[in-house]
Amino acid sequence: MKITDIRIGEISVALKTPFKTALRTVHSVEDIIVEIHTDTGHVGYGEAPPTGVITGDTKGAIVGALKEHIIKSIVGMDVENFEELMLKLDKCVLHNNSAKAAVDIALYDLYGQLYNAPLYKILGGYKNEIITDITISVNSPEEMAKDSIDAVNRGFDTLKIKVGKDVNTDLERMNAIRNAVGYDVKLRIDANQGWNAKEAVIALTKMEDAGLDIEFVEQPVPAHDIDGLKFVTDNISIPVLADESIFSPKDALTILQRRAADLINIKLMKTGGLHNALKICSIAQVYGVECMIGCMLEAKVSVNAAVHLAAAKSIITKIDLDGPVLCSEDPVEGGVIFDEYKIILNDDPGLGVKKIHGLRYLN
Repeated sequence: MKITDIRIGEISVALKTPFKTALRTVHSVEDIIVEIHTDTGHVGYGEAPPTGVITGDTKGAIVGALKEHIIKSIVGMDVENFEELMLKLDKCVLHNNSAKAAVDIALYDLYGQLYNAPLYKILGGYKNEIITDITISVNSPEEMAKDSIDAVNRGFDTLKIKVGKDVNTDLERMNAIRNAVGYDVKLRIDANQGWNAKEAVIALTKMEDAGLDIEFVEQPVPAHDIDGLKFVTDNISIPVLADESIFSPKDALTILQRRAADLINIKLMKTGGLHNALKICSIAQVYGVECMIGCMLEAKVSVNAAVHLAAAKSIITKIDLDGPVLCSEDPVEGGVIFDEYKIILNDDPGLGVKKIHGLRYLN
């Protein structure tokens, strides 16, 4: 199964409602799609969202890395020579993790097709169904409470609440949501680097004292502030999950060695794809630290890959893969089934993607 061509395209999918965090407001998914074609007629699909404020990867940077470096490095290679493919992908250009992730995902898709097995079974086959949370965007306390009730009525029993804009209003937001949904619903919060370490401890201590029963807090401080992350972890009882602080297996090792967080979040666009994400899973397993699998605002191709990883590995115990259910439509034919909070895998080879509707080619 030799790689004969790599096509680049883009898709645009409107969101049902604007997605608001401490870092950005987004109205639509604007993603780059990669198709890797082979001499056997098989096609592997990958995807990368331009998320400059988090990964540093813009649309132009993703397309440039693909055209100028990645495609030239791997066209003509055989999918059976998978380890060398991964080494070439890693070394052909520095950083550019989102572009690498799109190609990595497409290559893993082909690897599953090569052996006629769904990817999650090749990677471990732990289970074939997972349950995701849903994100509640940062808005007024009243609007967030209303959105939370709507999510619970749709069957979601775990909500990820965006905070990090203002400590006092964040407390009002959490009180309003907890009063609205009761205590049978799990609440996890994501500050998206919005606080400094002292603000985080103050805010989270107030939430503890108010009895809000927070499952964990995600990335309370700026990504580079590992000392601050450890300070928060050491000074509150709410578990701390590191997200933007971890892009690589080396980052994960540093966080775990320093005991700077209680949990780690894996996102394929940060790690450069499944190959490094699997290494992070192994590191976490050695340390006995549970992982969450998350996504950016992505359509179904790349989230599909994250679902296969989550289903394959027992160390991934928390799921934040709501990207496709936030979209107004699904342009992807095939792949896993997103039924609100429930995500169901099938036995189609690889990732199971058949076609992407509305794809505009760029090469």
